[in-house]
Amino acid sequence: MSVYKVIEIIGRSKKSWEDAAASAVETAAKTLEDIRIAEVKELDMKVDKGKVIEYRAKLSVSFKYDKERMLEDRATVLKGKRSLE
Repeated sequence: MSVYKVIEIIGRSKKSWEDAAASAVETAAKTLEDIRIAEVKELDMKVDKGKVIEYRAKLSVSFKYDKERMLEDRATVLKGKRSLE
């Protein structure tokens, strides 16, 4: 039996909402194992002086939850041995 965890992430792009969403998933995939679903929950944009300057996409992402690995990763990050980015 597998257990999955769901988190929210936000991606940004100067080009499009699609790029913002893809960027968020690709960045999350660097530290999350076995991402299964990414669901776009919200789209918005930053506007400055009437011009769109940034697209943002908020997503819910589900990934396989491995409690043991999560605790090991957290301990490593807290010791300063690994960055989450």
